[in-house]
Amino acid sequence: MPENATLTGVPEGDEHGRELQHPAEAPPATDLASGDSAPQPAPPQPTSLFILYLEGPEQDEALFRLTLWVRHLLLPVYGREVTSTAPWCASWWRHPEAVAQFYGLWMTWQELTGPTAGLSGPALWHRDHLTHVMAALRDPAGPFAGCKAGHRDKETPSMDPYPG
Repeated sequence: MPENATLTGVPEGDEHGRELQHPAEAPPATDLASGDSAPQPAPPQPTSLFILYLEGPEQDEALFRLTLWVRHLLLPVYGREVTSTAPWCASWWRHPEAVAQFYGLWMTWQELTGPTAGLSGPALWHRDHLTHVMAALRDPAGPFAGCKAGHRDKETPSMDPYPG
């Protein structure tokens, strides 16, 4: 495991000293301005934990934590050389498909490699999740296909209006 990585695949704290758990698992806020250290009511939980459905600060925090996992665990261990047949975008977080795929991969990493995962969890993660996601993202026609000389937004296919 890369230096300072944890079971979630990211260091214990970031450069701002924040702990690195999923946004929905964050401890309740306290009112530091008034000096009251009594826990305040937790903000309402999102209806979905999937990153594409989060908004505002929750989405920003989830994306920040995801980038830490990709930087500190996924790329050092599983990042293969960039070639014309396996493109990569250093600004992958600007590709919604990559964000969605990596987030799902990270969620399953935590589920299948955590302390309650069972001995076959890591093998299942590799077989059922990692290989497929990396192949899809690094495919020559995948989301990074136009990013050979730096990030380029992909052109989304058009769709005719539904007639009904």
